[in-house]
Amino acid sequence: MNKFLQVCFLILLTGFFSEGFLLGAEAAPKEFPSLYVNHETKGNQILVECIVGGISFREPEHPGQKTGKIIIWVDGQRKSEEAQAAFIIKGLSPGSHKIGIEVVSLNNEPYGLKKEFLVKIPK
Repeated sequence: MNKFLQVCFLILLTGFFSEGFLLGAEAAPKEFPSLYVNHETKGNQILVECIVGGISFREPEHPGQKTGKIIIWVDGQRKSEEAQAAFIIKGLSPGSHKIGIEVVSLNNEPYGLKKEFLVKIPK
């Protein structure tokens, strides 16, 4: 049993060194890109909050870090771009609308992160 614990400790220690944890090296986060969208209708406006994992909307903090922006689609038409995770979609006409949220690179290359939802604007 003692030999087993020593082998486990060596494996853990090797993992820490290879990741740079004990060497003081700053490694880029290895988070997989993900997208969660929360929205709320207020009159003819939609308050949208996105939680985007693995992609930054600011200058990269680490080499190789992905940066991007959000493209907003309303009823299949590209409406606007946002460089922040929380925003308001304004000026929607009364009725039902299909809203699309897509995270892309700064060069408009898709990351494969898309969400769609329906909203109903009251008369």
